[in-house]
Amino acid sequence: MASRANYRVLLARGLLCAAALLCVQIITPSVAQGPSPGAAAPNPAPSPLAASNIPIASDARLAGDSKQTRFVLDLDRPIQFRAFALADPYRVVVDIPQISFKLAAGTGSAGRGLVKAFRYGLVMPGGSRIVFDLTGPAKVAKSYVLEAANGQPPRLVLELEEVDRTAFVQLLAPENRPELRPAIATANAAVGPDDALAAAKPAPDPRPLIVIDPGHGGIDNGTQAGGEMEKNLVLGFGLALRDRIEKSGKYRVVMTRTDDTFVPLNDRVKVARTQSAALFVSIHADALPRREGDAHGATIYTLSDKASDAEAERLAEVENKSDAIGGVNLTDEPTEVADILIDLAQRETRTFSNRFARLLMGEMKTTVRMHKHPLKSAGFRVLKAPDVPSVLIELGYVSNKGDLELLMSENWRNKTVGSMAQAIDAFFAKRLATAGAGK
Repeated sequence: MASRANYRVLLARGLLCAAALLCVQIITPSVAQGPSPGAAAPNPAPSPLAASNIPIASDARLAGDSKQTRFVLDLDRPIQFRAFALADPYRVVVDIPQISFKLAAGTGSAGRGLVKAFRYGLVMPGGSRIVFDLTGPAKVAKSYVLEAANGQPPRLVLELEEVDRTAFVQLLAPENRPELRPAIATANAAVGPDDALAAAKPAPDPRPLIVIDPGHGGIDNGTQAGGEMEKNLVLGFGLALRDRIEKSGKYRVVMTRTDDTFVPLNDRVKVARTQSAALFVSIHADALPRREGDAHGATIYTLSDKASDAEAERLAEVENKSDAIGGVNLTDEPTEVADILIDLAQRETRTFSNRFARLLMGEMKTTVRMHKHPLKSAGFRVLKAPDVPSVLIELGYVSNKGDLELLMSENWRNKTVGSMAQAIDAFFAKRLATAGAGK
């Protein structure tokens, strides 16, 4: 058995290396195909002294047609970058060092040629991203950085060219190609978790660990109304909830984000699982399109394979697309999930999730305006950890004037945080008592 296991590990490592080699061969030409005539090659990595100030982007523009489209980003200094394509939907993603986007309001909302629209923002500390939504399959024909010359600032230039679906798929990196995913997933499973994730596990502590997940962030603003963005409202609430919980000294708390950073959905779940969390609380604020009328109040969601109503299904579909907004939407789930033990763990976890949701509703309804149907279920990806009780709370509707005023009120936030902290106390008191009785 041991030799067979070793064989599988060696085979998996070989597959992973082969996939990595393929990735280098495919992506390298599209990352920086070399400067066009008169263009300077990308600069080497900036020195620590130069990196002390964040580069500034002052303008961005598109030119061209449906066959060839050029994107130009004006900068105050040359930068390094990496460009790659993604399918379904068609996108091009450009990863760059953290920069300050001082662009005119509305930049990127209107497209041209092969680009329907583009967005930009911080995706991690020290890293920014530009995501282009394409009208159809296209490749990065050329990509380069120009030095300042003839009164023009340094510029990042991407030249996109129309291709057919077959050519587009062949240009994708291995981890983005569906036919190669099973081999890569097998290799990843065999080599085990990243050393960085393993090292991040905290020292043993008997206190329950709670993960608070403020939705959206960075390039993903979430819903918006009255000049307020969901990502900022829920971050402020999440930090206040963390402070209240930590103050009791009874729990450990981990945040999926503590600043305006984009975190992919799978990484949010991974935080809870690698930290062996006892509870995962995702915080959001919904909005309804005007044509769908008005709604108000807080709603608490748990995971289900089938949405409890049309509104829950709509919301889950919108939230599950958050990774596409950030540019990368890769699933690392196994191709087959048939293990009966996983199924049993999921059933037990859902029981605890539903129990916490009911306790939370009972506490919140005494202090917070609730939706007319406050308990719902839907297939949110962020709630899919099989072994961590999880809920998603929509604090209110930013599309409702009254709810938006409450979401911005410190007094309302303190009351709501207090009721949630009481629900957490009740949940763990009951769970510990049940565990003790079972011994």
